[in-house]
Parts: sequence; structure tokens; C-alpha cells
Amino acid sequence: MDWLNNICWLTDSYKVSHYKQYPPGTTRVYSYFESRSGSVHPATTFFGLQYWLKQYLVGPVVTQQKIDEAEELFNLHFGGQVFNRAGWEYIFRTHGGLLPIEIKAVPEGTVVGESNVLMTVENTDPKLFWLTNYLESLLVQVWYPSTVATQSRAMKSVILRSLEQTGDPGQIDFKLHDFGFRGVTCPEQAAMGGAAHLVNFRGTDTVAGLVLLRKFYAEPVAGFSIPAAEHSTITSWGRDHEVEACRNMLTQYPTGLVATVSDSYDIFNCCANIWGGVLKQDVLARDGVLVVRPDSGYPPTVVVQVLQILGEKFGVTVNAKGYKVLHPKVRVIQGDGIDFKMLGLILAAMQTSGWSADNIAFGSGGGLLQKLNRDTQRFAFKCSSATVNGEERDVFKQPMTDAGKKSKSGRLKLVRSEADGRLTTVPIADPRPDELQFVYRNGELLLNQSLHEIRAASMYR
Repeated sequence: MDWLNNICWLTDSYKVSHYKQYPPGTTRVYSYFESRSGSVHPATTFFGLQYWLKQYLVGPVVTQQKIDEAEELFNLHFGGQVFNRAGWEYIFRTHGGLLPIEIKAVPEGTVVGESNVLMTVENTDPKLFWLTNYLESLLVQVWYPSTVATQSRAMKSVILRSLEQTGDPGQIDFKLHDFGFRGVTCPEQAAMGGAAHLVNFRGTDTVAGLVLLRKFYAEPVAGFSIPAAEHSTITSWGRDHEVEACRNMLTQYPTGLVATVSDSYDIFNCCANIWGGVLKQDVLARDGVLVVRPDSGYPPTVVVQVLQILGEKFGVTVNAKGYKVLHPKVRVIQGDGIDFKMLGLILAAMQTSGWSADNIAFGSGGGLLQKLNRDTQRFAFKCSSATVNGEERDVFKQPMTDAGKKSKSGRLKLVRSEADGRLTTVPIADPRPDELQFVYRNGELLLNQSLHEIRAASMYR
């Protein structure tokens, strides 16, 4: 991504012209970032800013070469001189290429209710008032990891509630596995989304997320996986040799968990006559757990049928909560069609049929990392205060056509109620301590969090 990493052009085209549009005498622009009311999930798990800061904003990021390249591009793009070359050269010469910007943010992993400030941004050099909102396009991209972390946490809540009702909540960390790499748009998105999911869970097949967390969040290994089959490794044996393909999975991986996709031809036959028939003794004798994966059909129906067949073939016990649990050598993973809504449907169908959530884990790809956008949590970055001719003025918008888009005004802080711990946005003059912390100033990272700290902050209280 080195070819793209030029802070001069990591913005929207129209922002290049904005340095001429503020009132004469402007010296400060102060903006904030929030998840507005009406979001899909009523609270947001804030995550990912540290990556954007380290990757794009820490240290000297403005060079003469980058200025020259940006000017050439923008002159062609606009058909004339619109680019603020003098402003960028001032940053390069006066500040050594460091960005004179101050950012405060809520610590990553914090769960914040909708319509509350998550981050504030302000220029520290009065000549560079235009820089605050120039950075909006880049900084707002924290919407993506925050939305994935939020959605993953909401899915965790659904699974945890079912485990509390029907089984063992202690299993929660490995109940939702990330299958999302192939369903996103690029490796960086996979890394950001995969890392965000690992705030809440410990299971993943998205290696890019592990790599990001190693490099930017001091976590040697954030998640784990197991040997598993795909359709190519089963169907390449041929339909007449499905038994051999399944047996090979047991013999190649004689210990531990192993997952095998089992619907290449007939999921019910595979469960009844291969796993529960020809290979039953192999499964029971193996030093580990076979995880059967259905991969087609309507999940609530198929999962229950698979559990019923495996229960008939391998036996069940009834736990203390009155729900059926498969023989400990056999479990199920549903990795097709899983999103927030489908999770609830499957678990409800299982519970209605008397099955504990202990029996199943889930894999989610597009439903975890891709079926979302900036409006899922209605993220917005707005200017709320400006200093003009030495006078600080409140700034806001209030469109008559959409009351939900009214923005906040003035300088803001985020405070926590002593009574119930709820976070609320208030004017900066409020005497209570500010939950927003300085994370970046003038090219320097001021708060460096580990994944361990972030996980602790996001845990259910």
C-alpha cells in the first residue's frame, strides 16, 4: 500500500479546496466523531483508531516528494491549481512533516451508547485550521472495525444468552469463528475486520487479523484454528469414495479437533451412514472431537436434523438445564448463511427441539465482515466549534428535512455516571472527569493499547 500512502491525497477531492472556504480569521477547527441515534445496535464498541494512527499519521508523514506528487495529480484532477501547496509545504518545513493535530478518543474496547462522542480532532497550529476536517475521510474509516467489533459483540450476546439458558457459558470464546477473508474487498479490510472480531472471540481463519494485532496491538497470537476440510478436499476423492475422504480426515489428524464439511452430496446420509455408521468406531476411538459441518440448506432446519441424526447414532446426555448434549466425541459447526439474525433463528430452533447450544459453533464470513456499512451504526464526523478572529463559536447543522442529522455544538467531553456507569456527552465545562483521552498530538502516539487491555474494556459487566 506504499503507492497509496500519501497523506496529501488520502482525502475526498472536494476537501482539497476547503482551505479557502472557512471564514477569514479562522484559527481553530474542532470536530467530533459519533455513532448517531437510530443505529442498528444501541451501543458501539470502539476499535481500530490505533491502527489508523500508527499506519498513516504517526511520525513525519509529509515529504517534498509527496507534496510534488499530490500537486501533479490534483492539477490534472481539477484542471487547474486547487491544491494547497503552500499549506503542505508549511507543514513540511515548519513541523518537519509531522501533522499539527490533537486527537482525543475513548479507549478502544469501550462500549458507548449511541449519540455520544467517540473522538475529537483539532489543529494545534492556528495556520492549519483546514487540516482538521481534511483528515475526516481517513479517520472516519474507524467506522469499519468499530462496526465489526460491535456486530461481533452483538452476536456474542445472542450466543451467550442461549448458552446461559441451555448449556455452559464458559464455552463462549470459541463459539463464533471468522470465515470472512474471501468475502471482503481487500487484505487490509480482512486485517481490520478480522482483528475487530478478535476483540470478542478467540476463533478465526482470517490470518490477516492475527498479523495486524501482532504488529499494532502487541498480541503474539490473538486467535486459533483447527484442521478442517473444504469441498475440494472431499469431492476430489469422487462421490463413490466419500467414505475414504472422511476416513482420511480422521487418520491424517488423529488427535484434537477436526472439522469436516459433510454436505458435498447428502448431509443426512453422511451423518447417519458414514460418521454414524461405517466410521462410527473410528470417531469414538479417535483422541479428539469430530466437528461435522453442514454447508447448505435452510440452517435452522438442517442443523436440528443433523443433531437428531448424530444423537441417534452416537447417543446423548441431558444436562442440568434439561437440554440434550451430543456424545463428547461429536459436535457441529454451521458456517453457511450466518449473520446476526440467522444466529437467533438457529439457536431458537435448537432450543425448541431440546438441544443445548453446547453442541454447536458457528462460522461467519460475509455476515460478520461485509454485510454492514457506515450507516449500520450511523457514524458521522462533524465540526462543532471554531475559533474566528479570537472568538470561539459553536458550530452545528440542523437540517429541517431530517431532525436525526442535527449535529452537536461546542466542545465536548464524555462522562460516566457514578450511579449506573452510563456514558453521556456533555459540554466541556462539565466538572466531571472526561473519559476521552489524548491519543495523538503533533505526530506522536500518546496512548498505545494492547489487545489484552481492549478485551478487558469490552467485557460484559
